[in-house]
Amino acid sequence: MRDAARWVGYAVLLVVIAVLPFLVSDFRASQFALVGVFAIALIGLSILTGYTGQISLGHGGFMAIGAYTTAILSTTYGLNDLLTVPIGGVVAGIVGFLFGFPALRLAGVYLALATFALAVIVPSVAIALGDRAGGTAGIILDLPTSPIGALSPDRWLYYVTWAIAIVLFVVAVLFVRGRRGRALRAIRENELAAVAGGVNLTHYKTLAFGVSAFYAGVAGSLYAILNFIVAPGAFPITLSILLLAGLVIGGAGSFLGVLAGAAFVQFVPLYAGDVMGRVTDAAQAVRLPVGDVDPTTPGVPSVVYGLILLVVLFAAPNGVAGLVRRLRGKLRIF
Repeated sequence: MRDAARWVGYAVLLVVIAVLPFLVSDFRASQFALVGVFAIALIGLSILTGYTGQISLGHGGFMAIGAYTTAILSTTYGLNDLLTVPIGGVVAGIVGFLFGFPALRLAGVYLALATFALAVIVPSVAIALGDRAGGTAGIILDLPTSPIGALSPDRWLYYVTWAIAIVLFVVAVLFVRGRRGRALRAIRENELAAVAGGVNLTHYKTLAFGVSAFYAGVAGSLYAILNFIVAPGAFPITLSILLLAGLVIGGAGSFLGVLAGAAFVQFVPLYAGDVMGRVTDAAQAVRLPVGDVDPTTPGVPSVVYGLILLVVLFAAPNGVAGLVRRLRGKLRIF
């Protein structure tokens, strides 16, 4: 019965993804395509952090590697944009795999700090390369065209993005199954116990880094195509922090939960000022002494991030996915 309900849920989700572009404008469709991009990045981060227990603050850097790979290959060498997407993933995956070796000596906050350095270095390297990587101005990509006349470019890219996201979701589910999944979870729980149980720490930790970075590279390539431009400013340090926050929001060990986290990453920065403005208006309507708060003031989005994180952590310590599981368990009681 539980499996049947799960498959019904998957089917409903696929139907929603399929019909959504025709219910919204092209602009909204492009926004929901970006939700798919961040979902791909968060699936990879979930493999590394949620399943293996390795905290990463550098996934914005891996996304930048994938984005610059796509931009350089498409503008300098004339490759089709979409054909560069797997290449961007492979390049980022190789970097992540190699980064996994020095990361073997680090854990906890020290590993987080090392990956954070990666997020700082990659945009700086792009600036240092000058014209070869577009410098501070970045690289402008050609506007995409849709091969299907009935679909606008925004809707076409929406379907391409979510098709890739669905395929990578299935791959991730298969990746963490069986012996490999048990090994990754054993590393997360206790590395010494995992080694004592015969788990090859070097193999699985570097593999997790490589696969996670591959996902981030694919996400970065799609991000570049959707935005038509790749520049250092598109991958700030805050992006890596926001991705980790999105993973916490969705649930670190849930691939479906990353949908909520991806929506958080995409929409909260855009509408944080509006949310704060409405809250302030509501408070003033009931005569609470909140004063005048300008929603456009720098720092307002950070306040909203923090408030949402606190609410989620109090209401659902295991993220949205954990909250859904808890509610489902209570419904079965009744």
